Amino acid sequence: FQVDLSSGCSTKPRSDIALHFSPRFNDSLCVVCNSLLQEEWGKEEILHQLPYKHGAPFETIILVHKNGFKVAVNGSHLLEYKHRIPLSRVDTFSISGNVRVHAIGYIPNSAIYSESGDLGLPYKGSILQGLSPGQHVTIKGQVSMYPHSFTVNLCNSKAENIALHLNPRMKSGVFIRNSYLDGSWGQEERELPFFPFSPGEYFEILLLCQPHQFKLAVNGSHLFAYRHRVQDLSSIDELEIMGDLELSDVKLW
Repeated sequence: FQVDLSSGCSTKPRSDIALHFSPRFNDSLCVVCNSLLQEEWGKEEILHQLPYKHGAPFETIILVHKNGFKVAVNGSHLLEYKHRIPLSRVDTFSISGNVRVHAIGYIPNSAIYSESGDLGLPYKGSILQGLSPGQHVTIKGQVSMYPHSFTVNLCNSKAENIALHLNPRMKSGVFIRNSYLDGSWGQEERELPFFPFSPGEYFEILLLCQPHQFKLAVNGSHLFAYRHRVQDLSSIDELEIMGDLELSDVKLW
């Protein structure tokens, strides 16, 4: 099957294709990426591995970055593909071939504005309108090869409070949750069904803000809930990330 991100949907002449992503199940199981410009294909980029299986469900995420596309399948990074066509020309998504589509979603530009302009560490981003129930924060990245821990803080920058402090500690397999309010830390929460992070491994954190609590999932599996200790969610206006990881994407949606 194939996924195309293109400039329009014309067939005659055929529209330019910025990303042609094609998993192939022939004798040499592989994924082929290419671009079509003025009805001519460029040089194929071939990855000789296939994360898809006959009849099995899958999730494919295409991250759009300044320099190229990053593709993850079932929570694991698969490949990168550098842009050959300006992103400003890409306005059409299509999928075809031997595949049954259950859902397609598009997440527009984040409402978190990075003060540094990139995904370096430590990361600090402003949440432009504050948090509200129903919003999600997604954090995607890779744990360092020799990690100790990393930290994610949702803060009130004016009061210097931390509404939610997340601190996974790889060596001890402990995931600390807490809040720092009025100059002191509260009661730690540590209960966990399993520890989801491993050295060198890709991860996706999904944090859902609900009226009375946060819910957190890692790599698609629910991990815990954390009841709000700051009731004015709109006052939570800053996201901080630091520690032993490499960020690939941060979004609020």
